[in-house]
Amino acid sequence: MSRPTPGLQSENVALPGGLVRLRLDIAYDGTDFHGWASQRDKPTGEPVRTVQATLEQTLEKVLRHPVSLTVAGRTDAGVHASGQVAHVDVARSALDTRSIGGDPSRLVRRVARLLPDDVTLRAAEFAPDGFDARFSALRRHYVYRVTTAPSGALPTRSRDTAVWNRPVSLERLQSAADPLLGLNNFAAFCRFKPHATTIRDLQRFEWRDVSSESEPELYEAHVTADAFCWSMVRSLVGACLSVGEGRRPEGFTRQLLAETKRSPLVPVAEARGLSLVGVDYPGDGDLASRAEATRGLRSDIQVDCADCGGEGS
Repeated sequence: MSRPTPGLQSENVALPGGLVRLRLDIAYDGTDFHGWASQRDKPTGEPVRTVQATLEQTLEKVLRHPVSLTVAGRTDAGVHASGQVAHVDVARSALDTRSIGGDPSRLVRRVARLLPDDVTLRAAEFAPDGFDARFSALRRHYVYRVTTAPSGALPTRSRDTAVWNRPVSLERLQSAADPLLGLNNFAAFCRFKPHATTIRDLQRFEWRDVSSESEPELYEAHVTADAFCWSMVRSLVGACLSVGEGRRPEGFTRQLLAETKRSPLVPVAEARGLSLVGVDYPGDGDLASRAEATRGLRSDIQVDCADCGGEGS
């Protein structure tokens, strides 16, 4: 996955108002978060625990500066990330303190001391000119981990491994995934979102048997696309699993591509099996043009998340 060169040499051109942009690399266990995006409980109006709010509050304590994160993929409640990317614009003066010394990489240790155990800042650096975590992204990579073992998930992996209660055939799983590759309308796999397109370029959908003695009947789905619509990844996985167990016939997923709205026949696999593992970006010289092109295509729709609760992708 393309990254700006670390260190002070990668400092981007100053933004208006004395601001500079930082790229942040983030990981989290999504089990106890209500997704990425800051939000409030509908009945009470009180803020709920989200990854975005947790990180913003911690960064503000360290920088003593208000911050607002823009993220590559707004994940839903229960979804994890090892390769999440965000950017934040901060005053240059906020970095020129004795503890930071103008080097954003020093934020990692300071922020880590204040964050809870289920989220971490893995890296912080000056973003290249034109970098936008959301709109500059070329593609997002997800992995879905699921077991069909009668005993369920290994206890040490129960928070990131879904359980499917019937045995599946790897051959049938892959035969269901293959017809979905390419530029297609994935309306059957996406929850409705007003004004949101459901056309996506699915670039990889590969199933693997990763079973071991300690984790029998364990499978991974590796899924890559330019972007994902709301609930798309878990719906793709659920559709394949239903074919893999024989409940749906071969050809089921191909037929779904002709649908123009969400299909009630597609099960949504549980959130805990899904992890965002990486985001790809173009070379530094193409970041701004990529962001401009993406904004032009998607200015009226939400397109930057996979399986987001209340967001789009």
